[in-house]
Amino acid sequence: METTDKSQSESATVLEGPDEEATAPDEAGGGAAPEEERPAPARPRRRVPLDGFLAAPFPWYALDEAYTGPRRLHHIGQDADGSVQHGSLGHGDEPVVRADLGDADGPRERFAVVVTVGDSPVRRTADGTGVLEATSEASAAWLAGQGLLAVTWPAQMDHTLRDDWLEQQTETAWALADDLQGPAWSTLMLPVDGVSTPFHYRESEFGWVLAGSTPGGVHLGAYGRGLSAYGLGFAVVKDVAAYADQG
Repeated sequence: METTDKSQSESATVLEGPDEEATAPDEAGGGAAPEEERPAPARPRRRVPLDGFLAAPFPWYALDEAYTGPRRLHHIGQDADGSVQHGSLGHGDEPVVRADLGDADGPRERFAVVVTVGDSPVRRTADGTGVLEATSEASAAWLAGQGLLAVTWPAQMDHTLRDDWLEQQTETAWALADDLQGPAWSTLMLPVDGVSTPFHYRESEFGWVLAGSTPGGVHLGAYGRGLSAYGLGFAVVKDVAAYADQG
């Protein structure tokens, strides 16, 4: 199995987040990416402000109550006009780029990050010069795929090679997200609020990525390493402020 990620990037701003998830992509199907360029991922930061999560016009999703490990605010992204477009909640270890710590051969983290993407229709860019496509499962797939890449550094790879590798893998992830029905993805059924729901799923030596949608129209992505995706379930977060207390 492999991964696929795609979604259009709108001029979203990463407020703060532990990982380098890309800014909000929105795209419904295949085809050329929107005219705005994909934003470069932000560097990791340890703390994520709660305000953006509280201001989001859509519900947040996370692993359900079957998961009893640590949880935290992970990343928040907003549009050029300040509206929250997507964000993610972390579970388990806080993922790090091992090579940055001089510990590329260290033990693998056990983590899962759940990405929530608000349902947005086709709309004009903030400056009125372009059009942003509607968000979709592909948007969630792209954000999840980019999030996993951001915390992946193959062993014995120096900085220069890693930059080239990351650029190549990012292009691949973008293309994969444009083809969720392609052979790189398989179908995985997982519970969302207790209802069995189909997800597009791929995995590699670096971890796994999945993407799907909730009955309410919110799009979900997730990525992880060390924790199997097969036993996971998702649920609406009742009190996102509690994640700030745990982070």
